[in-house]
Amino acid sequence: MSSATPTPATSPVRRLSLAGVLRLRRPSEIWFKPALSSVAAVAPPNLLLLAFGRLDLAMYTMAGSLCALYAHNRPYAARARTLAWVVLGMLGGVAVALVTASLTRDAVVLVTVGALLAAVQKVLCDATRIGPPGNVILTFISSAALFVPQTLAQVPGHLALAAAAGVWAWLVGMAPALVRPHGPERRATAQALNAAAAYAATRGAGDGHASLRAAGYAAVQAAWQTLLSLPATGARAATRHALERLVVRAEVALAAPADSDPERLRAWAHALRGGGRIPRTGEAPAETDELLGADAELAARPAPLWQRLGPLTPIAVRTALGCALAGYASLALGIGRPYWALVTAAALYQANITLTWSRAVQRVVGNLAGVLLFAAIAPLAHLGQVLLVLCCLALNFGAEALITRNYWLGSVCVTPMALLVTEFAGYQAPGDLMTERAVDTLVGALVGFLAAVVVTNRRAGNRVEQAVTAADRARERTARLLAEPDPAPGALEAARRGLAAALTDLRATADGAAGEWWGRALPQERVVLAEQSGHRTLAEAVRRQAARADRETGTRTEDVRP
Repeated sequence: MSSATPTPATSPVRRLSLAGVLRLRRPSEIWFKPALSSVAAVAPPNLLLLAFGRLDLAMYTMAGSLCALYAHNRPYAARARTLAWVVLGMLGGVAVALVTASLTRDAVVLVTVGALLAAVQKVLCDATRIGPPGNVILTFISSAALFVPQTLAQVPGHLALAAAAGVWAWLVGMAPALVRPHGPERRATAQALNAAAAYAATRGAGDGHASLRAAGYAAVQAAWQTLLSLPATGARAATRHALERLVVRAEVALAAPADSDPERLRAWAHALRGGGRIPRTGEAPAETDELLGADAELAARPAPLWQRLGPLTPIAVRTALGCALAGYASLALGIGRPYWALVTAAALYQANITLTWSRAVQRVVGNLAGVLLFAAIAPLAHLGQVLLVLCCLALNFGAEALITRNYWLGSVCVTPMALLVTEFAGYQAPGDLMTERAVDTLVGALVGFLAAVVVTNRRAGNRVEQAVTAADRARERTARLLAEPDPAPGALEAARRGLAAALTDLRATADGAAGEWWGRALPQERVVLAEQSGHRTLAEAVRRQAARADRETGTRTEDVRP
């Protein structure tokens, strides 16, 4: 008989709450880096165009410049590849938009193409985990390009401007490597240690310990993903291995919180700030096995892209349908820029309906407040094109600096910036711009959310079943190795890390499915049992590792310079 208390079946309809939707969070640890990168990438191209009297071409350079917003949490070797793909993806979307705009001026066709582009951009960004800011920037640029009159002869020149600005954005994104070449991986490791310390402080009991444990495992998984993207040999290998040992200590604290010292974990995390020495926990044979386990995980290939796209089909349908209907509704109301409604709808879609509802509220509040801010800024910006460009740069910085506090707060700056960009080709009546933006925001949010409600994600329950099965298999594999007197080097650690990853995925999948409407009842009891037994097995694996380390060499602490 199960020892877990069964939970009631999930209700097919869930209440949508406003509680906490607009609450401000603590700013991101590196909030200023995307903000500064954005300004550094946007300013030179815009100022050059201003000097040549061609500010009307700024939309094309901004397509490349805004690529600098991506990949700030990735190590620089991985960041170089990611930024290159983002630039290519941006150029691909803009190319489709410009060619379409040169072939037809039928607004219905343009909205339809924009909606299909938005769906493709959404699923590709979700499947490859490119974000933040995800698909929104790509959709904003490509949708706006659809409604700019073009000829086929102009397309190559406009794409060349975007490509040149994209190369500059790549250089801006990579520039911090000259100062802190190991910054991203050190930050990811520090976040894992701090999250583990927060859970260890609860001793595995008390209010909120379950959520802290889930957050800790998520931070550890993010740290492993960061470290495993680094080279295993060469000049960076010593730093990678030193950081891996610290992430292992975070895993140990999560599996055995009562036996861990949270202050020591926080001290290690604090020591990772800046470019100083990396704390090292020793070179015990057990730790060597742990790193062999990490190498085994590195050797495992990720699932093919087409397999990752499959579960995102409902999100793709939601995005395409919602964006198309929002654009059509805007056209029916006589709005001259239906892409504003289209982009509003595209920005809503999150992992489930509950999160989509929250984003819809945040989007409406932020955009309407941004329209009011535009009313205050417009008189100053209209004094000259230099002030227009400077106001846009200031708003660009503010948007990236504030958006980590809450999406709506960043939107307060994004909205007036987007309105000012439309005036690069010539000043317009502020009242008309404000009215159209407000109406398109409301239309896009309403129609986009209704499309999300209509297109249900019935695969969410299946994904929970699959995640439970994967967690059970990972637990059984770890348990079999624990039963062996002397498992192969690295095998137990690879199995333990696989179990931790499976449990993290199970919790994320269950949370995502719980926020869907009209779904079938979720196997809540199986989820609870899988998590309980999985974490017990993790704790046993940690005890085996700790006992081996104490028996063979103990633990010593020393410093090593990266």
